[in-house]
Amino acid sequence: MSLLDINDLGVRYSTDTGEVRAVDDVSFRIQEGETFGLVGESGCGKTTLGKSILRLLDENGYIAEGDVMFKDKDLASLSPKEIRDVRWAEISTIPQSSMTGLNPVYKVGDQIVEAILRHEPETSAEEAYGRGRELLERVGIDGERADDYAHEFSGGMKQRAMIAMSIACGPDLIIADEPTTALDVIIQDEILAEIEELQEEMGMSMLIISHDISVIAETCDRVGVMYGGKMMEVGPTDEVFSSPSNPYTMGLKNSFPSIEQAGDTRLVSIPGSPPSLTNPDAGCRFRARCPFAVPECDTSHPSMFDVKGNPEHNSACYRLDELEHLQAESEKEETWTR
Repeated sequence: MSLLDINDLGVRYSTDTGEVRAVDDVSFRIQEGETFGLVGESGCGKTTLGKSILRLLDENGYIAEGDVMFKDKDLASLSPKEIRDVRWAEISTIPQSSMTGLNPVYKVGDQIVEAILRHEPETSAEEAYGRGRELLERVGIDGERADDYAHEFSGGMKQRAMIAMSIACGPDLIIADEPTTALDVIIQDEILAEIEELQEEMGMSMLIISHDISVIAETCDRVGVMYGGKMMEVGPTDEVFSSPSNPYTMGLKNSFPSIEQAGDTRLVSIPGSPPSLTNPDAGCRFRARCPFAVPECDTSHPSMFDVKGNPEHNSACYRLDELEHLQAESEKEETWTR
């Protein structure tokens, strides 16, 4: 059964130069106990999508269409009080920057305790403080450090503190936005291991948002690939990255180093730049950079079609009937440089 079911979601930002369609007609689901990844270039709408689930958009942002179904209730239609009751208790978040996620003028432990007391008023302050220390120890921080301020923590400790806060009330879903950004590779690996261990222990679902393909490949059961506010491909992680069915995913794969191939493998970047999302036209968002574009791509963005008849793997491309040819051509450098 789906824990989170997002249907035809559209998120807009009102600006002086027009309306930005940051997330446009996006649908996907997250099952109970599943880890779902969102990957794509910066500015593709990943973070906006994550923020829209908990209604944490900037003042000029709003959900224009679609619904966000979580345990049979539409989060997009809840009142401000109702959505506050959901935050931390049922869905929590690990923000994109742990450096700014913690309030600098409050002790770290106090911030964890605040979340507990807000959603569990029957819990005494003494018990909440004890749990706060236990949570810090659970993620590898000495419980005594609960009395320290954020500036006294290293980057890895701040990220661990945010993880401790995210599990304080036993949520069903955690949204982790770039959970390893600005951390060295050793700490990244430790943080990802902590997240996986906690998820298995507590039976939580997770939405991991990242531009780093390796993070998604290592941690996620299924993945959604976003570009220009649109979902381009959704499917099992291994299948999407080993046999991509969308030209954009093929391009991403070419531009990212593989630890399984020889070190002299040449990386190929996708030419061009992402499109403006201010009042975009009706065509495929990727067509200007796509070496496989056809005239139909100029008139409408493709729907999500099943890949080889598999309803669990979908791609927004008009040329899926030529998939093997596209995959072979996408591996050639001249395909992307001519």
